[in-house]
Amino acid sequence: MAQKKLRILLAENSDGDTAETLRALFGGAEDGLELAVVSTIATLIPTVRMVDPEIILLDLALSLRDPLDAVHLVHRSAPGTPLVVLADPSQKQFAAQSLSVGAMDYVLKGFLDGRTLDRLLRGALRRNTFEGLTDLLRDPMTGLYSREGLLTLGTHSQEEAQRTGTALVLICALFENLQMLRDGFGPGAADDAVRDVAQLLAASCRRSDIVARLNPQLFALLAVDAVAPSAQVMLQRLEKHVSVHNETRSPWGPIDLRLSVGAWTARDPRSFEQFLDTVESNLRLATPMERAARVGATDS
Repeated sequence: MAQKKLRILLAENSDGDTAETLRALFGGAEDGLELAVVSTIATLIPTVRMVDPEIILLDLALSLRDPLDAVHLVHRSAPGTPLVVLADPSQKQFAAQSLSVGAMDYVLKGFLDGRTLDRLLRGALRRNTFEGLTDLLRDPMTGLYSREGLLTLGTHSQEEAQRTGTALVLICALFENLQMLRDGFGPGAADDAVRDVAQLLAASCRRSDIVARLNPQLFALLAVDAVAPSAQVMLQRLEKHVSVHNETRSPWGPIDLRLSVGAWTARDPRSFEQFLDTVESNLRLATPMERAARVGATDS
């Protein structure tokens, strides 16, 4: 983390170890971290007003009644402060629902290590208002998830896949001729083509899957609760949709996508971020001849 003084309010049971993880993340530098710790909901709200934290970490185990009531109470008391929920695996359902009542993100305690905590804090610091948090998770042009949104949801999907023994299948799609369309037909046509790619990806997956725009030219499709062999089926479905689009709908010529695919299983030691980096790097490391290939080519 950057060596600025970051005000964090942690609400956790006294036997929790999140405070120690935070201190280790900052290397014990007291000038970089201003940490306030409370162990009851009753003391949390007055402390919010007194500390004026930049980030709040809330353990759902502190709530004696409905855990979502505690999330709603904290968010109502500090609506402009990013709120991250900590939860035992038995409370995962409440943790997921907390996103609809004010939480920016959640993490299950068994998966809270320094790397995960660092990602959560960096994401929270990129937005300091609740309204702005939506921009962190969504791409404004397409409405797809952003890279941060994919990392957030992909990490949670990985946790679930570890529990159930299922796989994750990830396709990265590079829109190779976007600049050519922009130069030849103008920015408006290029923007329309980007939206077309978003629609094609969404039409090629199930409702439970996750589609994201990682940067102006790079997209991702994450199939959750999957099996590794389904990757080829997904690629064939996407290829068909793109071919139909290019033959019947595109007024400026074909959309040219370069694809890379990978599968993650519970035996895979990589974090979701590392998994994403691997699949994405297969696109970046492709030779010029390989990058000229159209939809249908895959990288192992």
